[in-house]
Amino acid sequence: MIRVALPPVIDDNALRGLDPKAPVVALSGQTMGTVWRVRAVWPQGLDSADLRGAIAARLDDLVRQMSHWQADSELCLFNNLQGGEWASLSPDFAHVMAASLDLAQASGGAFSPAMGRLVDRWGFGPPGPVAAPPGDGEIAALRPCCDVSRLAWDSAAGRLRQPGGVSLDLSGIAKGYGVDALTAMLRAMGVRHGLVEVGGELSGWGVQSDGQPWWVDLENPAGVAPLRIALHGLAVATSGTYVRGGHNLDPATGRPAQSGVLACSVIHTEAMIADGWASAMSVMGPNRGRELADRLGLSVRWVMEDGSEVLSATLVDMIAN
Repeated sequence: MIRVALPPVIDDNALRGLDPKAPVVALSGQTMGTVWRVRAVWPQGLDSADLRGAIAARLDDLVRQMSHWQADSELCLFNNLQGGEWASLSPDFAHVMAASLDLAQASGGAFSPAMGRLVDRWGFGPPGPVAAPPGDGEIAALRPCCDVSRLAWDSAAGRLRQPGGVSLDLSGIAKGYGVDALTAMLRAMGVRHGLVEVGGELSGWGVQSDGQPWWVDLENPAGVAPLRIALHGLAVATSGTYVRGGHNLDPATGRPAQSGVLACSVIHTEAMIADGWASAMSVMGPNRGRELADRLGLSVRWVMEDGSEVLSATLVDMIAN
């Protein structure tokens, strides 16, 4: 039996003027080491080739700003600054950085944008796989370089200070922001109904031509009861160990998280926030994270290594009986 999660708010204007015969066009391409996909109810006068070019250009600009893998990105240039130097960030980078720092605080440190040195040492970054994992002494030596509290953030000016030796890694939140950026661009171009995906993080608005919402099935690595979400003004992001292994490092230990989580999905109005919280809640697991999720009103599903499932109270409320 498939369970269905419905949005708490329905847009009364979603069906107004909807043409049931309007084509739903699908576009896709490569970005951020993964795939982007767009499905949209096509408005008259919009050229698909122009749209594809605009999507590629927008995503290329985000990579130029925030890629951990592109040596000349703004992020990598920041990582190479001397201690005490300030960097003025581009608007997208500044927005994601501000959200990352807020999330680091709200999650009690379960999410951190400053884990680059340890991410690389564990073999999850641009240097690639390592011959052997770091030992206790090396982890202890690198952890001060991953201390997010050493970063100084000037929110008014969009400037970030390199304290020396800190390496940013925004891979736990940047794909979600890419989804939000494409959603905003498409809506500004007159696309009233669409679904955007970047590497498994999704956002949907409006409805399909037949009036149905954009249905998305959550990934289900342990075979628990399927859960289908109506992405109507909502986004969803999933993190976990079932694809890439234990790549989510726990900032508290400097090691892969030992939370017993196979997959953690978060539903939110912003894909960036869903992405960041999926990373944090995967590290925390339900034993640490469920009370926080309930207090903050976050919709979270954990699928555990033992085949069990845990849902936050807000997600339970979304599931239709």
